Amino acid sequence: MNQTTPTGKLKSVCLFCGSSNATNPAYLEAAAEFGRVLTANGVRLVYGGGGIGLMGAAAKGTHNSGGKVLGIMPEFLRSREVVYDDVETIIVDNMTVRKKIMFEQSDAFAVMPGGVGTLEEVVELISWRRLELHFKPIVFVNLNGFWDPFFALIDHTVREKVTPDWVPGTWGIADTVEDILPVIEKMLAEAPDPSLTRGEVASKGLA
Repeated sequence: MNQTTPTGKLKSVCLFCGSSNATNPAYLEAAAEFGRVLTANGVRLVYGGGGIGLMGAAAKGTHNSGGKVLGIMPEFLRSREVVYDDVETIIVDNMTVRKKIMFEQSDAFAVMPGGVGTLEEVVELISWRRLELHFKPIVFVNLNGFWDPFFALIDHTVREKVTPDWVPGTWGIADTVEDILPVIEKMLAEAPDPSLTRGEVASKGLA
């Protein structure tokens, strides 16, 4: 099991991913392995609170290996996403509150294979980064090239001059589970000081 040397900044990683058990079994196993990697490195998993799909696999992988987990689940999804009651779970009123708490409770974000819900979550994070509202690492876990079409779409929007050309450089890419924490740690080490003003960040070429 891969272990990194934490910088001290990384305490919690939020995982965005799919909630379907029908997906590629290799993705489910990768999510479970990510949970075990988090445990080995003393990093808490923050996730959507479900007990199925990649969400459930990651939570169970973390919990069953002795790690810490925080789930955030909207009330209306309790039965659909099968809330995983074996770990600490906050039940909230809606999706907006869910995403707000997930953001506030996390130092970085890992994005595994998922559908439109996962896309909604990560695109909002990238949009906030585009607006310089945060500098938390975002890392796509590009298993089997899963996210290549998304990267191609963003590159298309850059060519059409509706997205700044620096935006694709604001996220990291991990091709394997073992790469995720090292990529996050590198991004944390290179992130702008949160106390800098927007103008100072721009002048240093960090935005």
